[in-house]
Amino acid sequence: MKTYSAKPTDVQKKWILIDANGIVLGRMAAVVATILRGKNKTMFTPHIDTGDHVVIINADKVKLTGKKAEQRIFYWHSGHPGGIKEHTPRRTLSGRYPERVIERAVERMMPKDSPLARAQMKKLKIYAGDKHPHEAQTPEVLDLAGRNRKNKP
Repeated sequence: MKTYSAKPTDVQKKWILIDANGIVLGRMAAVVATILRGKNKTMFTPHIDTGDHVVIINADKVKLTGKKAEQRIFYWHSGHPGGIKEHTPRRTLSGRYPERVIERAVERMMPKDSPLARAQMKKLKIYAGDKHPHEAQTPEVLDLAGRNRKNKP
């Protein structure tokens, strides 16, 4: 019996639409990372991009459980003395680019810094509002709100 290894020509990529309104961030990020990698398909091969395209709308209405919105602090450094900076997810969600919260959550669940992971992350499209320019691809709607009682808005 031989092990099946997918070829790039065998992969059929679909488009999936997810509405993030009231959905818990970590649960959604885990599902999205699985879809982007293609681990939900039977033809999954670790070194081939078998994943689908994912479009997420209403990114500014994603839900964080507990006190994570205020207590979780992300740090970065400017490189200059005394240049440490910090922010919370609540500040990012209410700021100019609320889609970055979802983008970073999914990115941290992907393989670390490889050309394949960068190519898979390019298939993730996130929009703060409920409009998106991918209607021509006819994305399938994935109902994550019905999977868990904590995802109810």
